[in-house]
Amino acid sequence: MKPQSIGRALGIGLRVVGRAAGQRIASASAPSAGDPSAAQAAAARSRATGQVAGQTTRNLGKGVRGFVRPFTRVGGILWLEVTGVFFLLPVVVFGPTAWRTRFSWAHGPDHRTFLVTMVIVVIFLYLSVTSFLRARSR
Repeated sequence: MKPQSIGRALGIGLRVVGRAAGQRIASASAPSAGDPSAAQAAAARSRATGQVAGQTTRNLGKGVRGFVRPFTRVGGILWLEVTGVFFLLPVVVFGPTAWRTRFSWAHGPDHRTFLVTMVIVVIFLYLSVTSFLRARSR
């Protein structure tokens, strides 16, 4: 999102919030009479104020979403890269064990150790690589 459109969205939201606050202050300071028509008018004003407040909330939400959208994209990419690094840690830890027991892959004293280690290394290597690829495609 361009900086101009972010500023425009925030400016519109602030103007609407200011207008609604001014209307609320003006309606609160108006004297109220004891007759039923004044009560009906006050109820109508209250409804109108509620509608304005709802519209204000929606406009402010749109402005905030427009402002935050670029940061969520960058945050998502950063999250995927950090996740890829953490998925790479078990590969670094179990890799030397897989290399040390590589001669026992078919039948040997460390056959189970090698198989379990290779399963862990392959799974976490796959998760790490796909996390980095997903980050790159964003």
